[in-house]
Amino acid sequence: MNPAGTERYRGPRRALVTGGSGAIGAAICTALARAGLQLIVHANTRLEQAQALAARLREQGHEAQAVAFDLRDAEATAAAVAALLEQAPVQVLVNNAGVHDDAVFPGMSARQWEGVMDVSVNGFYRVTQPLMLPMIRSRWGRVISITSVAAIAGNRGQVNYAAAKGALHAATRSLALEVASRGITVNAVAPGIIATPMSEGAFDDEAIARLVPARRAGRPEEVADLVAYLASEQAGYITGQVISINGGMI
Repeated sequence: MNPAGTERYRGPRRALVTGGSGAIGAAICTALARAGLQLIVHANTRLEQAQALAARLREQGHEAQAVAFDLRDAEATAAAVAALLEQAPVQVLVNNAGVHDDAVFPGMSARQWEGVMDVSVNGFYRVTQPLMLPMIRSRWGRVISITSVAAIAGNRGQVNYAAAKGALHAATRSLALEVASRGITVNAVAPGIIATPMSEGAFDDEAIARLVPARRAGRPEEVADLVAYLASEQAGYITGQVISINGGMI
């Protein structure tokens, strides 16, 4: 028998994907919607793209809505998350939002360092922390953070980005220990080179063949399929893990 106030939530499972308007985020939203979750597609400045994705998902028979708030704004994020929780718990959270602002470290400005940290690390706290107690009360949940192979192997010119994503690896392992007994898993997915508009300008075919043993870039859908599995009932015994999807780079 569950303690008072911790009855397992029986309603439809809701999923929030931060940065859901980008290439990887959109693929994750699509995969989760096809798995039967009610999707909340988050955007910051690209609300129209998030709304268009939500509309496409609804046309396909899924439940989806779009929201916009700036993860760098603590008050705006708190208000937006509170509004979502007024409807029902969010039981699947995908922390996908992140930014690049690359520079070699000796020339990296405080603005570049703090900006990347603010979105990835502080953004993780601002969204994940208020969702935890409602998730705990529902006795089921999935927290999945999208990080990077740079946080595992490092990358020149990305000390800020690698540090931010590495912090999420540590947070993932620690939070997993806190909530494992409540039916909640916490994992990170660390992609390598994925074919997105962002990566196309950074890696040509020759570079990809040199860096990736699989000799190709990954597809957003391949990342999304892994996330959808980690969000499923079948993945209930996987927690505290950093799983890299990188074609054999490391």
